[in-house]
Amino acid sequence: MRFYIVIPAHNEADFIGSTLHSLISQSLRPTKIVVVDDHSSDATASIVTDLSKQYPWISLVSNSSTDAHLPGGKIINAFYKGYESLDSEYDVICKFDADVIFPENYLETLVQHFSNNTKLGMVAGHCYIEQNGSWVLENLTSKNHIRGGLKAYKKACFSDIGGLKKSMGWDTIDELLALYHGWEFETDAALHVKHLKPTGANYNKSAKYLQGTALYKMRYGFVLAFLSALKLAYKKRRITLLWDYILGYIKASKKNEPFLINEDQGAFVRAYRWKNIKRKFRLLR
Repeated sequence: MRFYIVIPAHNEADFIGSTLHSLISQSLRPTKIVVVDDHSSDATASIVTDLSKQYPWISLVSNSSTDAHLPGGKIINAFYKGYESLDSEYDVICKFDADVIFPENYLETLVQHFSNNTKLGMVAGHCYIEQNGSWVLENLTSKNHIRGGLKAYKKACFSDIGGLKKSMGWDTIDELLALYHGWEFETDAALHVKHLKPTGANYNKSAKYLQGTALYKMRYGFVLAFLSALKLAYKKRRITLLWDYILGYIKASKKNEPFLINEDQGAFVRAYRWKNIKRKFRLLR
């Protein structure tokens, strides 16, 4: 399989070298890697340029945006800047973060998963962070959810879901739309990816409302949005975030923010979420 990898990078000089070396060392070498220097003010670009001289299948693209470190639209805009520089001769397109270290068999194992299941549209490993000298699971979401920094899409699946949404919540919507179009996704707990910078460590303060905005734009409805916000706040061990998320939802509703999916897809998403909630409730009884 031909893997094309796009890595958005904003001031990642401390980590991008380690990320690229972990991909260079793969047992199955990626066909192309594009790093998008997204308005960095550090040595990110020069580190990538130096490596590209030794490995010509690595390239650098520059993108002008803002200094703000925000999830969602900024990252996906940078992704598409890199994606548009590539041809369409790939089998798998990846959106990886610039602060992760992959095990040497990572891409080879993804191929095995894709080969074993023709309906598999997305697959990834799990993120681990360092705590007190040990690497532990970064337990922010369900273990079945593919983290935004580890996305790998089969070409047909990427096409069916219409690519990536330029909004907070894109890394949940992609999975839900994959299911809507008859694809499956999975995570492999045996693939431990080292996440060098904990999620959200440098996010702009305004980012705290974006999660609620995303829940509105995904057509969750208030009750589902509240339950999802409560779960996420609990996972992050910061219950005060619940208010931020709900406030973000209410603000988006009052502004009639455009939805990310159509009505039929929204009905599918709500039915899927409620089904999972009822299943978990039954397991707890």
